[in-house]
Amino acid sequence: MSEEDPSSDFDRLETPPGGVPVVVDTEAGLEELLSALRSGEGPVAVDAERASGYRYGQKAYLIQLRRGGAGTWLVDPVPFGDLARVDTALAEAEWVIHAATQDIPCLAEVGMRPRALFDTELGARLAGLPRVGLSAVLEYYLGVTLAKEHSAVDWSTRPLPEPWLRYAALDVELLVELRERMERDLREQGKLEWAEQEFAALCDFTGPPGPEDPDAWRRTTGIHRVRKPRSLAALRELWETRDEIARERDVPPGRVLPDGTLVDLAHRMPTQASGLASGRKESSRTRQRRAEQGLLRHQRAWLAAVRTAAELPEEELPEPARRGDTPPPPRAWAEREPAAAERLTRVRAGLAELSERLEIPVENLMTPDVVRRVLWRTPDERDAQAVDAATAELGARPWQRELVVPILVEALAAHP
Repeated sequence: MSEEDPSSDFDRLETPPGGVPVVVDTEAGLEELLSALRSGEGPVAVDAERASGYRYGQKAYLIQLRRGGAGTWLVDPVPFGDLARVDTALAEAEWVIHAATQDIPCLAEVGMRPRALFDTELGARLAGLPRVGLSAVLEYYLGVTLAKEHSAVDWSTRPLPEPWLRYAALDVELLVELRERMERDLREQGKLEWAEQEFAALCDFTGPPGPEDPDAWRRTTGIHRVRKPRSLAALRELWETRDEIARERDVPPGRVLPDGTLVDLAHRMPTQASGLASGRKESSRTRQRRAEQGLLRHQRAWLAAVRTAAELPEEELPEPARRGDTPPPPRAWAEREPAAAERLTRVRAGLAELSERLEIPVENLMTPDVVRRVLWRTPDERDAQAVDAATAELGARPWQRELVVPILVEALAAHP
């Protein structure tokens, strides 16, 4: 390790002090786990590993748990219908998770959901840390750095290699100790109550709608370029066809056919196999290869989807996406609504000053979408009470409203 390497000042943890646990994948092992969790005490460190980029969906393929008096446990959720019994055993425990929004949806899928939570990634943001990855936060508070060589591997692999299991166990080894140090820091900064409000809100987090959402196809990257109803119908049929293929093959939809290729097909609506290929180039060689292979491998399916769209009656064509109360991109505000653009400029300056003073990222002071919605379609009444109610309805927490509403009210008054 070179003298210039900043990590040389930290202890590097490469193996759990208690060794790498055996993976729980049998009913007998699960019963041992439940007994240990019930006899344990205090918060429980929780983490989950997915096979993002390798498998369809965001399913958990390994769950890590560590609790005082219970030790560290690695659980393979695949052999079990669900882990509701684990959830029950932890019903009274506070969960400690790093970046909870990444793990809560896949944990909920197997029947596990926190009733109380401490998110060390979000806590680090509120505490003003410049880097909030787990290794960086552990370095800051505990002087320890973790080996992180296996963060993007295919966790659906069976059996899981021992080095991967070692990495997984390390992810929960120090989470509870980290939580204690971070709580002390947040309290000293006067931010603990703010953090607690954020953590409470996370307990109800559900994540974005899944593919079962009837409008999921509208989230296709590049859909804004598709305006004709018939082309939108083609995109919908192509998206649903791709999703079915991906589900059957258990691969991410983007590995079947990239979004850009779907949009291209929806525009052109080819009727023959010779027309599937186009001069369009994907953003990388890998994506280009997937596009070419996907078009060839499933050409009948793509042509059938386009044909279905072409034959739909006019009344069954999808409508263009309704804007509703969603503001346009900020870059368009100056032309479409100059007063709103002035309000946004003023608020951005106020939030930047507040962010620097409190050492909290702007996006954590109040979600940018909430700010834009309030400034674009202003309340009929522009006093603090009305603006506070508007931000509350959009999900802003009390601490956020206390800090940010005065900035919004001032901008609304200056540029009505």
